[in-house]
Amino acid sequence: MTSTSLREICSLEDWMQNPLKGTEWVDGALIHKNPEIWVDGHLVANNGMTLKHGRVQARLATHWENYKEQSKLGGEVYTEAPCRTNKQGRKPDVAYLTPSLAAQFGNAETLPQSFPLTAEVISPTDFAEAVIAKAYEYLQSGGEEVWLIFPNNFWVIVVTQETRKIFVSGEVVCTQIVLPGFRISVDELLA
Repeated sequence: MTSTSLREICSLEDWMQNPLKGTEWVDGALIHKNPEIWVDGHLVANNGMTLKHGRVQARLATHWENYKEQSKLGGEVYTEAPCRTNKQGRKPDVAYLTPSLAAQFGNAETLPQSFPLTAEVISPTDFAEAVIAKAYEYLQSGGEEVWLIFPNNFWVIVVTQETRKIFVSGEVVCTQIVLPGFRISVDELLA
């Protein structure tokens, strides 16, 4: 199985019980989130996952974790933890689960809804329409706030049901609803 789409391996319900590493359940198919492409035994592509992507993901998770601890807000911060949207199985790059949802679902294999606060670090190979659709998918499935982070352009787009805000280099991005009061400069996050 070398394709990036492994069709009919399992149902969405099966995936929720055992979310296979590195996969999401999208449009009825098991999809590798960051498939590697090998030619003659050499890795030639990693579908956008780069050191920069990983660094931004880790940096944001650390800052959200530190902020929730310092602010005594409780809850949990996750990286690539599985959740179910209205029709897909996703693994957002970084996500925050409120204390009440952590108490209710903290030991589940998969969160049965979107995380309240989600961040996706966008790679150069991602398509804009797909990224925007994913943000709205999270919001329509219980999410309250989504960060779309563009490391190569030094942009952070924050989307809620009511607002869409773009933060660029030289500006400070802040949460709109979840983790109230959290702020970080775009340059610090993406440096």
